[in-house]
Amino acid sequence: MGFKMKLTVGHGLNPKVISVSNGGPWGKWGDYQYCPEGFHVKGFNLKVEKFQWFGDDTSLNGIRLHCVSINNGEYSVQSAEGDWGSWTSTVSCHTGFLIAFSLRAEPPRGYGDDNAAATNIMFKCSDQSVIKGSGHSWGSYGGWSESCKIGICGIRTKVQVYQGDGDDTALNDVQFSCCRN
Repeated sequence: MGFKMKLTVGHGLNPKVISVSNGGPWGKWGDYQYCPEGFHVKGFNLKVEKFQWFGDDTSLNGIRLHCVSINNGEYSVQSAEGDWGSWTSTVSCHTGFLIAFSLRAEPPRGYGDDNAAATNIMFKCSDQSVIKGSGHSWGSYGGWSESCKIGICGIRTKVQVYQGDGDDTALNDVQFSCCRN
C-alpha cells in the first residue's frame, strides 16, 4: 500500500514528540518514519502475536500508520518491528486524524517470567472519538499522551530483538511526532 515520494523531516524541523510513561524497558529505539508533506495519519494497524499458551508471548510487535492527503493519496509508515505475529485489519478515524494515544502494557514481571511489554494501543481522533487496536487485554492502559494540534505525522518504536533462549518482548514503547503544517 502506498507510493514513494520525497519525505520531509516530520513536516518541518524539530517536530513536537508525544509519548507516554508506561512503555516497557527493553529494546532499542528504531528510526523515526514520517508521512510525506501534506499527509496526516487517519488510521493504523498492529502486528500482534497470538497467545502462545505454554510458549514465550510477545504480544505487540509492530504499529503501522496510514497517512492520507486531501487528494485521496495514501501512504503507510512504520518504524522497527518484532519478528512475530500477523498484521490486523486497519482501524481508522471516521472523520479527522489521530491526535493522541494511550498504550496498554504489562509492567515488568521479573527475571524468569514471561514478559510481554506493550500489548495494545488506542488513539484519540481530532473529532474526539477513540479508536482501539486489536491487540491483547494483558496489562493496563496508562494515561493519555499530550495531543497534537494538527495531527500525528511520524512514528518511532522501541523493540527488543530476538533473545534466543531468553524471554522475548518485541515492541516495548512508541513515540509519535506531530505534524507541523
